[in-house]
Amino acid sequence: MQKASNGTRAGSRPDDQTGDRRGSRTVNRQVLADHVYEELLASLMDGRLEPGAAISIDGTARELDVSPTPVREALARLEHTGMVRRVALKGYRVAPVFTREDFAELMEARLVIEPVNARLACARLTPERLAELEQAVSDLKSAPRGPSFAEYKDYLEADERFHQLIAQQTGNQFMAAAYAALGGQVQRFRLFGGVGITDAEYAIAEHQSVLDAFSTGDPEKAEAAMADHVQKVRARAIADAPAD
Repeated sequence: MQKASNGTRAGSRPDDQTGDRRGSRTVNRQVLADHVYEELLASLMDGRLEPGAAISIDGTARELDVSPTPVREALARLEHTGMVRRVALKGYRVAPVFTREDFAELMEARLVIEPVNARLACARLTPERLAELEQAVSDLKSAPRGPSFAEYKDYLEADERFHQLIAQQTGNQFMAAAYAALGGQVQRFRLFGGVGITDAEYAIAEHQSVLDAFSTGDPEKAEAAMADHVQKVRARAIADAPAD
């Protein structure tokens, strides 16, 4: 029987343990970065950080009792969503809320990309992906929808997951990339019509209609259902939005 020596597990090498420790540090760092991201996103979505406000990396690090590194990583992720902007020599600032023109351009792009994504994805649907779409809609229905971001973030996650799964199922890297560029704006778009979720019942019914179309295996029906959903989202958001 092999004996362990010098504190090393039997059958393992010292560099194995070093690798384990490095892996643990990597996981812990990612968990910390995710925590900082969620805290900053909640402050943005709840309106505690106002449009145009400067975001201090060092100040945020002190407030959250972390080093500046995970704050920088979180801000870089938020920049991709459009929620913050990096200004040369000035650091990060909260992005302005969508104007009506911004919103019109975003929805115009969604109407071009997402219905086609639905048609392609339905034509290439697998049982496994259908099950994932069903789970996303189920999660959407059961997610809480209170007034604070902490209460409705699971709803947003399920919503975004549904659309992302469809984009991935197109089998077209360029269509998936085009959606990813739009999807990065999802959080900022949500603030266009005010804080919180105000259209859940309508949106859930529309997601269910898209899912039903996928279940029939009819790509044209899936395309039409997605177009109907995006058009109705646009109409509701415009109706709810304050004047510029």
